[in-house]
Amino acid sequence: MTQSCVTPGLLHYEPPIFEIGAPGRNGASLPALDVPDVDPATSLGNLARKSPPGFPEASEVEVMRHFVRLSQWNHAIDLGMYPLGSCTMKYNPKVNEATARLPGLAGLHPYQPESHLQGALRLLWELDQALSEISGFARTTLQPAAGAHGELTGLMLIRAYLTTAGNPRSKVIIPDTAHGTNPASVALNGYKPVLVKTGADGVLLPADVEAVLDEDVAAIMVTNPNTLGIYETHLPKIAEMVHDAGGLVYMDGANLNAIMGKVKPGDLGVDVMHFNLHKTFSTPHGGGGPGAGPVGVVERLVPYLPRPTVEKHGDQFTLDLDRPESIGRVRSFYGNFGVLVRAFTYIRELGGEGLTQATEMAVLNANYIRARLKEAFPPSHDVDTLHETVFSGKLLKKETGVITMDVAKRLMDHGFHPPTVYFPLIVPEALMIEPTETEPPEELDRFCDAMLHIHAEAHDSPETVHAAPLQVGLRRLDETRAARKPRLRWTPPEETE
Repeated sequence: MTQSCVTPGLLHYEPPIFEIGAPGRNGASLPALDVPDVDPATSLGNLARKSPPGFPEASEVEVMRHFVRLSQWNHAIDLGMYPLGSCTMKYNPKVNEATARLPGLAGLHPYQPESHLQGALRLLWELDQALSEISGFARTTLQPAAGAHGELTGLMLIRAYLTTAGNPRSKVIIPDTAHGTNPASVALNGYKPVLVKTGADGVLLPADVEAVLDEDVAAIMVTNPNTLGIYETHLPKIAEMVHDAGGLVYMDGANLNAIMGKVKPGDLGVDVMHFNLHKTFSTPHGGGGPGAGPVGVVERLVPYLPRPTVEKHGDQFTLDLDRPESIGRVRSFYGNFGVLVRAFTYIRELGGEGLTQATEMAVLNANYIRARLKEAFPPSHDVDTLHETVFSGKLLKKETGVITMDVAKRLMDHGFHPPTVYFPLIVPEALMIEPTETEPPEELDRFCDAMLHIHAEAHDSPETVHAAPLQVGLRRLDETRAARKPRLRWTPPEETE
């Protein structure tokens, strides 16, 4: 095996915390009870529990060891790169964390009087302005709690606008390179998704869009660059066609980190776009949260933005609830504030030149990996790509029987989190790799060396790759069973039996 960042060593087996400790054991010293001891059943009646809730009872050292050991089972961005495409794990700068923990921000309650929230409201206003300037939009709502939530909000805005115009329409065009949440957002807004295939070069062609474009189309949803990492070169023409037909253009902004500082989506004819702050602006991501999916819009959609919006009057900032055409709240309070603070910090730290350089480095890193791996793992399309490259393991499977999943599992033995596999669905044996701009060349080389080692190993010793991973706490799991029959809660052994 080539040199990598993994160090084989002691990895403890760790049972669920419910199986640790013993009755009566604890890690806290509590003072003597200074109020009368009352039986809950006396005051609660039938609402009182008949038996204890079954919480774990463990000492401090047992609890500490439990969670430290669990942490050693997980990969983390502070340990190594996440070469995931479509769901980038970008490094989270620690200055962002320090800012989000400032007492004046962390200690606020959103329902304090506006006069007490001036600093926070100013931050939200300036972030709205910054995101709008970066993307070429009139305003940006910060309420949506994630990218998919931003999609839902964006389509709600489109529906509201078209309804006011007299006809909400019934269909939304979606390319086959779309993110998986796009069709779900369409359906949740009462629209019917209409699939259009990409051309041979991996981009949408105006003729193919024209074939499904009619007076019932409310919008087209385009990811640019798309999930193949390819820039949609015909987007201005397609936007013009959709506008002429009375529809609007929604851009999935998940891959904005490939064009930030280079292209403004609003200048391409895009009407609505959500931002994935974790991909482009370095906020935490994973495990279902935290997240934020702000949505930028052109001027004609501003009246429909979720309320309240933050408005500036001289040196004062207010919350505007008097918005009769608004789609209403889409999130409690004003968004995931702590995440928004982190994104604002990132933007202020880097500035315009720094954000542009981040884009340039993301594209450079991805193309470096593409150049090193293209002979062993052919790219899905023989055209220029930007922030990510989709490789195909089709040839490797044909020559050795080793499939993409085997390659992904074997990477774990080299200390790397596996890349996105089998997506987009239009690429056989897909491997989607996106290094982000934060990875140094030495880490890229270690990753490429590992990939090339696995490629050679697949030819020389395919059974080893089939059996991977070999150096982790748990070996090859039954992923089909895990998806279809998940165990989402701990069950006492006697109940299992």
